[in-house]
Amino acid sequence: MKLSYEGLRDRAAWSAAGVKLPEFDWKEMCEATEAAPTWVHFGAGNIFRGFIARLQQDLLNQGLVKGGIVAADTFDYDIIDKIYKPFDSMTVMVSLLPDGSLEKEVVASIAKGLRAGGAFPEDMEQLRAIFRKSSLQMVSFTITEKGYALTNLQGQFFPFVEADFQNGPAKCSHAMSMVTALLLERFQAGGTPIAVVSMDNCSHNGEKLRASIMTVVDKWLENGFVSQAFADWVRDEEKVSFPWSMIDKITPRPAKVVEEALAAAGVEDMAPIITGKNTFIAPFVNAEQPQYLVVEDRFPNGRPPLEKAGVYMTDRDTVNNTEKMKVTTCLNPLHTALAVYGCLLGYESIAAEMKDRELKALVEKIGYTEGIPVVVDPKILSPMDFIHEVIDTRLPNPFMPDTPQRIATDTSQKVAIRFGETVKSYLAREDLNAADLTYIPLAIAGWLRYLLAVDDAGRPMACSSDPMLETLQGQLAGVELGRPESAAGKVSPILSNAVLFGVDLNRAGLGEKIEGMFRELLAGPGAVRSTLKKYL
Repeated sequence: MKLSYEGLRDRAAWSAAGVKLPEFDWKEMCEATEAAPTWVHFGAGNIFRGFIARLQQDLLNQGLVKGGIVAADTFDYDIIDKIYKPFDSMTVMVSLLPDGSLEKEVVASIAKGLRAGGAFPEDMEQLRAIFRKSSLQMVSFTITEKGYALTNLQGQFFPFVEADFQNGPAKCSHAMSMVTALLLERFQAGGTPIAVVSMDNCSHNGEKLRASIMTVVDKWLENGFVSQAFADWVRDEEKVSFPWSMIDKITPRPAKVVEEALAAAGVEDMAPIITGKNTFIAPFVNAEQPQYLVVEDRFPNGRPPLEKAGVYMTDRDTVNNTEKMKVTTCLNPLHTALAVYGCLLGYESIAAEMKDRELKALVEKIGYTEGIPVVVDPKILSPMDFIHEVIDTRLPNPFMPDTPQRIATDTSQKVAIRFGETVKSYLAREDLNAADLTYIPLAIAGWLRYLLAVDDAGRPMACSSDPMLETLQGQLAGVELGRPESAAGKVSPILSNAVLFGVDLNRAGLGEKIEGMFRELLAGPGAVRSTLKKYL
């Protein structure tokens, strides 16, 4: 059985293999999308294919929409060439249940995949044509938090962003610049309103997206590339809205056991590839079953009935509170703590870490003891129910092939939200003292120890990709395992970086505590384990 429009004709074979098929015709969906596109999504990876595209599939199955989604990628073009085109932009979505069973479904709601880049003029012209159409209601994103970044931690524009400012809309390379150029196309075609929706897993994602787009707009206005009327149009949220959202679904890299299960069921050509940008991706997506998407309901040109697919459509305050609950308390801080300590202790599975007495206690203490007292109840979801599901069901799922190494990626971009927000909440409360925190400081100290690239046995250890890795390792140069005194003068400057942590941890009264813990973690081989035992 081949994953393609023609391959799906043998519905009986797919059914016998236990794979659910779409209840609509893919070709008719593509034709409807071509005639009146409603949704473009930037970021063609797993969370999009396994979650967001599946929402539209649900609506198509119910007969509530006619068209699908046009996917675009601004970074890794191999995904379009090798994962989309050979399979008619279809995906096999595999849900990994805690009992070890697999639920399999072909997701066929993506009409096409396009390469958003100057080297692909035909693809870019298709995107420009889509943005000119008044039928387009929304453009969404899963490009990770760093996809919105225009500056480094020193607040300086990246050189390629500066180049975009100087070159203007006709020749730009950064995702934010390209989207701004496409919005210019829409404005020049009549300025039909549109919603620009970040669905990335970061705090105040709509605000971040809007700030980046407006920065590009203002720089192009300053340099004479766009008019004041265009700048006013983008700034008017009755014309161009930037709804906030909260997304939650753990989507690890493709698992060998899933590839083998699909092959055994007769599904062909499911082997993962490694792209030129080092993305490990497959024609299938494996993920946990639980999923949450909460979206601020501000769509000035209409929208698909996403609530009919299980999306919480609500107001900004509720989105913000739900996102804060997840990102700062109930899931993401726990993930990061498990990631750095899991790498140090030689784990290759998040689920296996949850069988480790100290590591399980660490996430319970970060969540229940230090996080829950300052969490805001979003009302639509219970924080206590949510964190119980995370700790008792989601993280321990032995059939979820998620790794601490994956979660440790880009930690420098995450700690401000995952830990800094809770510290700020303690600082803002008269009845709480940030200096009393213990387990969040222990997680931060663990991250600093992780940056030394030496595991708890004293062996060299690869650190996951991170845009600040080289800088931070340079600041820790000379710090050695077995020589706690070598940390003198190295830690305080890092902890004072309010951009990195969201707050100056020294001023918050946590600097000496974190540095002390870091020194304990440095005592020698086995010090990570002994330090965890001491505090837990």
